[in-house]
Parts: sequence; structure tokens; C-alpha cells
Amino acid sequence: MTIREDLEARERQILAPQAAKSGDTRGRLKHEPEDPIRPAFQRDRDRIIHCKAFRRLKHKTQVFFAPTGDHYRTRLTHTLEVSQIARSIAKVLRLNEELTEAIALGHDLGHTPFGHAGERVLQALVPGGFEHYEQSLRIVDVLEHDGQGLNLTWEVRDGIARHSKGKHGVPVGADPAHRASTVEGQIARVADIIAYVNHDIDDSVRAGLFTVADLPREHIEVLGDTSSARIGRMVTDVVMQTLAGALTEVRMSGEILDATIGLRSFLFDAVYENEIATAEFKKAAGILGGLWEKVRERPHEFLDRRTIDEEGLDAAARDFVAGMTDRYAVNLYEQLFIPKPWVSLQQY
Repeated sequence: MTIREDLEARERQILAPQAAKSGDTRGRLKHEPEDPIRPAFQRDRDRIIHCKAFRRLKHKTQVFFAPTGDHYRTRLTHTLEVSQIARSIAKVLRLNEELTEAIALGHDLGHTPFGHAGERVLQALVPGGFEHYEQSLRIVDVLEHDGQGLNLTWEVRDGIARHSKGKHGVPVGADPAHRASTVEGQIARVADIIAYVNHDIDDSVRAGLFTVADLPREHIEVLGDTSSARIGRMVTDVVMQTLAGALTEVRMSGEILDATIGLRSFLFDAVYENEIATAEFKKAAGILGGLWEKVRERPHEFLDRRTIDEEGLDAAARDFVAGMTDRYAVNLYEQLFIPKPWVSLQQY
């Protein structure tokens, strides 16, 4: 028995019957030999952490564009907070922590520069629209590893593809067609909203958009006065409700779910669609729109030739623009559109 097989056997002994088992994965898009040491989901987690798209998350906006303070979240720190919350829930429920972590770490790989504002711009620019969860799946299936993809397991890919909720979506209780097939994937979905609702409140207070006293009291009285208290209350509720449902699906009580959705609605009004907070993002439309047109005019200078040949110019432009970090987009825009002063070689 290899070390991997020993670990797979240990999973069967320790994990709950409802947990996804590494040895029972539905497999990968392309067959490859098993690792002698690492089970399949651990291997997927490692591949995501080491991929280029994961590293780019450190320079992609979460809420505030290019904040000057050191303590504002980026898309990378958001991802790490989601992963921590998701693993905490999975561990208590005796579910597969490594599958949960892999989905959490990979769920936002396809996010655009300039946060949700950038996503809205690409939705208008790209023929057929744009969704970051679809781009995340494309990254792991096609774009990474020089066009070979990461060749992740079906369970991780399913969790990444079904994590998104949107402005009006619910983190739990979605119909089976719109939620992850594994309980671990459903955990990553609820951990996402637990993380961003709380850290976006923290960042918004730090930015001076509102004070703690402005938070809706009816929701704060249910969830708690601090981020730590709220996260603890939400996580505990998810654990207890999911256990009460025999781990058939991830659940929240009506009271906690209503308060969580209420805080999210408050953030949309006070932050995500706030005129002051999003003032800089209005410029994103001009930047991304200009880059979209320019790279399509000069495709062989910027775009992947193989993608152009196999899928067309729009697909190649989408991959290039969506993959940019905020600062890369700004720098490239300056390079392509902002005139530089002429410097004469003549000596005076």
C-alpha cells in the first residue's frame, strides 16, 4: 500500500459517510497516474496555490481600488479568509477539508481587474457576456500550465463552477441544479458570503464610508457587534443546522440567513453601489474598454495565437483582459493611450 492509499483508507475511517472521499473521485478531464503520496484533492489544492492566476489575485481589487492603507483586503486575502472559514466548517462536520480548501482557493481565479465593476464592464464588452466563475473554470481547465490546464478533479471543478450567488442569490438552499454536488462545495459557497460580508464591513469602516453605529441594528443584534462575533455566530449556525439535517446539504437557520442577506443588502447600498466608493471604478469602463479595442486591433502583439486560431479573437481578448491585475491594466493603458513628452537627443 502506498502512502496515498493509506491516506485514502484513513479518510474512509475518519470522515463522515456524506463526505467526498479522495479515492472515490469521478476523475479528471485527462487521465494521469496517481501521486504516490498525495490524495487527489490535496494534489488539486497544491496545483491551485502554485498557479499563476492565484498569484495575480494579490493585485486584484476586492472592494477598494489601489487603497493606500496596508490593511485593506485584496482578492487574495479574501480568498484566504474564505478558505479558513470553509476548512473550519468542514473539519467540525468531518467532511473533506482538502476538497473544501481546493474549491475555496480556486473560486475567484477568474475575477477581472477592478473587482465587480470590471466584471460588469466585461459583461457588456464580451459577446455572449462574462461570468467570473466560468472564467475561473476556464483558467483551471485550459489557460494554466501553458494551455494544458491544471487537470483538476471533477469535484473541485464542480465546486468552482457553482460557487457564485450574485446580488440576489442565496448562500444555502439553492435548488440542486444551482448548487455544488458535494457538501464540501456547498461549504465553500456559504464561506464566501460569511467572509466578504464581514471583511467588507471592516474595510468600509476603515475607509470612512460608514461607522459601526450605521449598521442595521436588527441584523447586528442577531449576529453580533464585531466581525469575530458575527463570523463565529454564522459558522456555528451553519454547523448546527447542517448537522441537524444529517449533512444532506449545507443549511442556515432562517434567522441567521435573513440577517446575513440583510447585511449584504446594506453593503450593496452603502458600498458596492455607493457613488463615493465606486467613483474610481467608473474609470474602469474607459480603461478596459480602451484596452479591449486596442488588443483586438493588435492581436499578434498581445493575444494568444492558438486561442485566436481555435476560438476566435473575442475569446483571446477576453482571456487577456480578464487575467490582468489592476495595476497591469492601468500601466498598459498609460503605455498605449497616454502620450509621452518628447525628449530631444540634442544637447543644450
